[in-house]
Amino acid sequence: MWIFRQPAVCYQLSGRTKHEAMLKKLSVIVFICLPCLSFSQEKAFEIFLADPEMTRASVSLCILDASTGESVMEYHSEKSLTPASVLKLVTSAVSLEMLGPEYSFKTSVGYSGNLNKHSGLLSGDIIIKGGGDPALGSPYFSDHYGDFLSKWIEDIKKTGIKKIDGRVITDDSYYDYLPVPAKWLWEDAGNYYGAGVYGLSVYDNTYEIHFRTSSDSLSIVATGFVPNECSFELVNRMIAAGTTPEGYVFASPYSTNGWLAGSIPVDKDDFILKASITDPPLLIAKIIDRKLKEAGVKISGEPTTTRLQQRPITEQVIQVTETTSPPLKNIIEVLNHNSINLYAEHLTKELGKVFKNSGSTESGIEVIKEFLSFNSIKNDGLFMEDGSGLSPMNAINSRAVADLLLFMKKNGKYFTEYYSSLPDAGKEGTLKYYFNDPVFDSRVSAKSGSMTRVRSFAGYMKTLSGRDLIFSIIVNDYSGTSQKIVMGLEEILKETILHK
Repeated sequence: MWIFRQPAVCYQLSGRTKHEAMLKKLSVIVFICLPCLSFSQEKAFEIFLADPEMTRASVSLCILDASTGESVMEYHSEKSLTPASVLKLVTSAVSLEMLGPEYSFKTSVGYSGNLNKHSGLLSGDIIIKGGGDPALGSPYFSDHYGDFLSKWIEDIKKTGIKKIDGRVITDDSYYDYLPVPAKWLWEDAGNYYGAGVYGLSVYDNTYEIHFRTSSDSLSIVATGFVPNECSFELVNRMIAAGTTPEGYVFASPYSTNGWLAGSIPVDKDDFILKASITDPPLLIAKIIDRKLKEAGVKISGEPTTTRLQQRPITEQVIQVTETTSPPLKNIIEVLNHNSINLYAEHLTKELGKVFKNSGSTESGIEVIKEFLSFNSIKNDGLFMEDGSGLSPMNAINSRAVADLLLFMKKNGKYFTEYYSSLPDAGKEGTLKYYFNDPVFDSRVSAKSGSMTRVRSFAGYMKTLSGRDLIFSIIVNDYSGTSQKIVMGLEEILKETILHK
């Protein structure tokens, strides 16, 4: 029997006396805080701060003139808070400036050992060498990659190989073997948005689990995995309930088992739960092994990886084919439009690989901080645990974010590519359902950030008077609904557009 118990959530309503006392307390808070603002009284911001749901919240806000760099509006702009995905603005900016918009990643396929051209016998191995491509086989770039796996098989067959006295090996040594940053939550790591970084990543390191559900909460049937090679032991503690998906996969990198928890909607013939592939390099080795066998090539050994072999590839490898990624500017556009954690984490490790000769998250963060310091962007309030913002232990202040955006506009070599990577408010990507008021139309391009009790926005905007502004705002630890917080932030920016 599968059992899922939802913890009870209790709400206590204050009495009138407590309510009046709270209002008096809020009036004191507003009186104390408003002098901190570097602008004349702003009604939308006053209302936002005075909301009871903001009583214990922290806010860091900075708005700058994009032409002069002068402060237009600031409130605790030096206070470091958890930024969520707004941190991707930092990672993507540094990656563009240091690697260049045309930078690309390469994945190669070849073989080691001796190939008898007459018999077609390869006494050696098929080697698939990863080169850190974050987007290999991604649905976002289906036109670019096409059916790359079939092309690999076709190119291998063209060499005359008919039998392999060896196996298919993925060389996944390009980065370190720590796919997930240490400060990520356990809840996130097994799900698609918490996919780890590997020397060879594929399909956004995401697979699908298909379910059929009925109105009976105990009746959940797993009908398949895509790709099928991702099927492994998952203990099901999930139920079917309601209409909102709240299902989670708990599995760690390189694991071969895990469990399902939470709930998925009832009465679904084909509900898809997306999870993170626990070993993408091994997955590729298995798929190529299967496809070669289906093409008539006999293989004696089992597919594997250099990590599992615990030794690097030292033999000479004859290259058969190579797959090149889209240019970095295209990858970053998808990264910021759709807030892809995996791409940000790949770029962090790539910075470490290229400039520190160490494909680790820690080395990449060092490069990012050095870049900021070199360009006089204060980072003493920057605490980075990853490149994507998924860790709740990341922290940055709104002034640092605004200063980075100002640097990119005034001094960045690739501002055009950077700016185009930000979605237009109310129209694209993660901002499609935000800033829908007509006043924002074609006036705001920004990155959003969200996690539990965190909402943040940062980007560029143009006022009705034609003034170009840069804004950054981070809110932590509010109570109540995120929708109400976002509405308050929208009102602040709306008032700025209308009156600045």
